[in-house]
Amino acid sequence: MTSYDVIIIGAGAAGLMCAIHAGRRGRRVLAIDHATSLGKKILISGGGRCNFTNLGAAPAQYVSVNPHFCKSALSRFPPQSFIEMVQGHQIPFHEKKLGQLFCDRSANDILSMLRTECEQVQVTFELGHEVKNISAKFQVETDKGLFSCSSLVIATGGPSFPSVGASDFGFTVARQFGVNVIPTAPALDGFVFHGSDISLFSNLSGLSHECEITCVNSSHPISFRENLLFTHKGLSGPVALQASLYWRQGEALSINLVPGIDLFAWFLGQKKRGNCAMVKTVLGQLMPNRLAEQLCLRYFPTLLPLPQVPEKELAVFCQLLQDWQISPSGTVGNSKAEVTRGGVDTNELSSKTMEVKKHPGLYFIGEVVDVTGQLGGYNFQWAWSSGWAAGQSV
Repeated sequence: MTSYDVIIIGAGAAGLMCAIHAGRRGRRVLAIDHATSLGKKILISGGGRCNFTNLGAAPAQYVSVNPHFCKSALSRFPPQSFIEMVQGHQIPFHEKKLGQLFCDRSANDILSMLRTECEQVQVTFELGHEVKNISAKFQVETDKGLFSCSSLVIATGGPSFPSVGASDFGFTVARQFGVNVIPTAPALDGFVFHGSDISLFSNLSGLSHECEITCVNSSHPISFRENLLFTHKGLSGPVALQASLYWRQGEALSINLVPGIDLFAWFLGQKKRGNCAMVKTVLGQLMPNRLAEQLCLRYFPTLLPLPQVPEKELAVFCQLLQDWQISPSGTVGNSKAEVTRGGVDTNELSSKTMEVKKHPGLYFIGEVVDVTGQLGGYNFQWAWSSGWAAGQSV
């Protein structure tokens, strides 16, 4: 049996960051992962360019049963701290939009930086190891060896995106040690529908349009305005993925298909200017023609030129387009979800160190914890911040 000061299970973003900072403190660190290579999720993120943080990362962009838990780690290791690390390795990057930072070249720049930092502090890696058992005294048995430590860090993420090796292993470990796990669900995921709605979505598959989505029944109603992508079974695109973080099964969504204007007043203005086209043609000035046509076929079958349409009917139609209430049957699921909502109960952890209060020496960091960020670099920042916090303590 080989002994280390710290064993980290999971060599992804959070685990690597923890390893670096524990190593800088002179701790002997072992990182174990069942994958045969490091950071697969890092490499595929951001379309291969890694949206590695967000300039505006703050507690407001995170969902947790305890919304205050993430404040300590985020304030002590904010986005600028990681940016300085990136700049120190001379990695070129740019802001795409809304504070989202991406590598100019590829996500491999971030992974190479983390690997180099780990090498500099002599972190040991055991890749391709399947963990078979963890004892109460932190003996970790894998299919290839037995290791022990005084500090054990679980950084295995959630089950979202199993194609890169994601699993619910971390939740199993938490339950083994009697640590509560908040119910989990796929998040930053597309919506699917059943029944009569399917025909509408299938006819619009592949079409993208800027919309505003509001989670109307959420305990904390919230709206997002970005592109919506219609799929053959439902809705995707950035705005749908953002909404999925706050949506709960059985709730409705409100979609404003023409955000930023008073649609009824706009139609009246078109009438006043003598626009004699059909409603679907006029509406096509504000959205893709195929979307306008399908919406009119479904909700406004009146085949009259705009001047002949009763204003009462037009007002009802405009109200529907700016408050389109639909109820998804669910999300696509873990196979496509970017993250897992829920996880290890933050009430069980120290917000300063990520250590389990009733099990000194046991830590949970990153996505496995019940802290989930919005789309746009926020979840990577939580990985860096929580990994750093644990790295100062283990």
